[in-house]
Amino acid sequence: MNLLEIRDLTVHFGGVKAVDGVSFDVAPGEIFAIIGPNGAGKSTIFNLISRIYKPTRGTIWFDGQDITGLKAQDIAPLGIARTFQNIELFDHSTVLDNLLMGRHTHRKTSFVQDALFLPKVRREERLHREKVEEVIEFLELEAHRTKMIAGLPYGVRKVVEIGRALAIGPRLILLDEPASGLSVEETQDVAFWIEDMRRDMGLTVLMVEHDMSLVTQVCDRVLAVANGRPLALGTPAEVQAHPDVQAAYLGTEVTA
Repeated sequence: MNLLEIRDLTVHFGGVKAVDGVSFDVAPGEIFAIIGPNGAGKSTIFNLISRIYKPTRGTIWFDGQDITGLKAQDIAPLGIARTFQNIELFDHSTVLDNLLMGRHTHRKTSFVQDALFLPKVRREERLHREKVEEVIEFLELEAHRTKMIAGLPYGVRKVVEIGRALAIGPRLILLDEPASGLSVEETQDVAFWIEDMRRDMGLTVLMVEHDMSLVTQVCDRVLAVANGRPLALGTPAEVQAHPDVQAAYLGTEVTA
């Protein structure tokens, strides 16, 4: 059974069809990418899956459950985490505190218990910190643990956002342009981490990405979209060779 199933996903903003009839499946343990030119609807698909936007038509299934009608706050507890194209962190908090934010869906104590700092709260706090420390070690963020986000380089902040998503303990992670703005060396680190997410953490990865070298290196399958509509679905090599993709995404003419 597929972990994620998208069927005829469509959303209109006024008279504009930002996403128009998109369907695809993502298998457990797969690394799957959505590619396309700017304005193709890639991040909008992410916003539909994470329930920030309500689809005009279509269904979204996760692990056999129809999640199309759920609210955004219901998605993370199911095991779906995401990053954003524009970094969304708390600038005046430390790396550790930002990662701990990712554990909020696992909190089981009440406000009164938290205020009294009861033994149950202390046990839960230790568990959350252990999980976050595992993420810090995985992403090699030890040197930045107590630093404020505002003082960190852009590349490190991108990694911290990935870390916050991992701290949720997801089964499916949505990475929105994880290599955007990164150097060649930083992008290679991201490639290693994505592969390790699958191998060591057992995660399924769905990402939006412009860097075709990263897509080719780590992805099993790719969906190309343009103007909100699907163009091609297959391996990275198959999709890059598709004439419609070359015309819309790679900037070449379609030959008759």
